[in-house]
Amino acid sequence: MNGPEAGQSVPPARERKLITSAIAPALVVLGMWIMYLLDRTFNLDLYHYGILPRTLHGLIGILTSPFIHGDAEHLLNNSIPMLVLGTALLYFFPRVAGRVVLVSWLVSGLWVWISARSSFHIGASGVVYGLAAFLFTSGLIRKQRVLMGLSMLVVFLYGSFLWGIFPIVPRVSWESHFWGAAAGVLMAYLYRHIPAAVQDPKPITWDEDDEDEPVAPSQVERDDPTDDPSPRHATGQWHSTDTWNIKPPENQNPAKDDGE
Repeated sequence: MNGPEAGQSVPPARERKLITSAIAPALVVLGMWIMYLLDRTFNLDLYHYGILPRTLHGLIGILTSPFIHGDAEHLLNNSIPMLVLGTALLYFFPRVAGRVVLVSWLVSGLWVWISARSSFHIGASGVVYGLAAFLFTSGLIRKQRVLMGLSMLVVFLYGSFLWGIFPIVPRVSWESHFWGAAAGVLMAYLYRHIPAAVQDPKPITWDEDDEDEPVAPSQVERDDPTDDPSPRHATGQWHSTDTWNIKPPENQNPAKDDGE
């Protein structure tokens, strides 16, 4: 039998695309949780595989640190933005999504290794900041209503992230946040000419010669509150503890510093 069976409905194309866009970010978040549970269950002390700046051993952390987290709260506060922002990135910018994630991941990690404090820097916040900065900046640069609405939504949900790029909280790796955000802004500028997968509807044009003529009701575009992309309908805001950094001791076998 061709087509859906009787009584079954096929999701609209936009819903199918949204679900498809969420698959890859969901798998990444699942991998983060699996790594955390293995670390806690078997006491693996995986923080040793974080980024330890300017050490040969610490280079491995550029690849592994986004999957390592200090506690469940730290992991949760990175999981939600990773899922939401990753889905938005794949939905609106599927052509460059992979490159944005890769550059945010590797560039932020490399510069943390070069310039950050001598601590174990762990967590996915560098990548999260890269995604947030890319989406926000892309919306401003492209000057499209849909994308600017996305920018405002990012600000509404994750505006508190701004404080994470400053050295305010001692155990927070602000260096990861700063370099991740810098990578996201750079990618938004470099890929500014690549069109987004979702475009604005046909813009309204006003003819000066006809401004005194009556306008038929069918020619007026209404503002439907249910289609409003602005963030005022959102009900929550996530605050992140962001990326941890853990001080290594002065001896050759660093142990975890719980910050007590």
